[in-house]
Amino acid sequence: MRPIRIIVADDHGLMRRGLSSLLAEQPGFEVVGEACDGNEALGLIESLTPDIAFMDVMMPNMNGLEAAKIVHE
Repeated sequence: MRPIRIIVADDHGLMRRGLSSLLAEQPGFEVVGEACDGNEALGLIESLTPDIAFMDVMMPNMNGLEAAKIVHE
């Protein structure tokens, strides 16, 4: 069975790395990328086509809500 591919986007590096580490330890999950803002998350979503993107609501340049809206469209 293929693992669930995940991107984690958060402007706080400690939070981003911590969540990525926790998810990567779980069977069936694979963290394929990390982003520090919504713009970077969109680029990773386009290039890596993850199954799930965990995005912080409040990030600089473009927040997670704006990025999610663009992905949805």
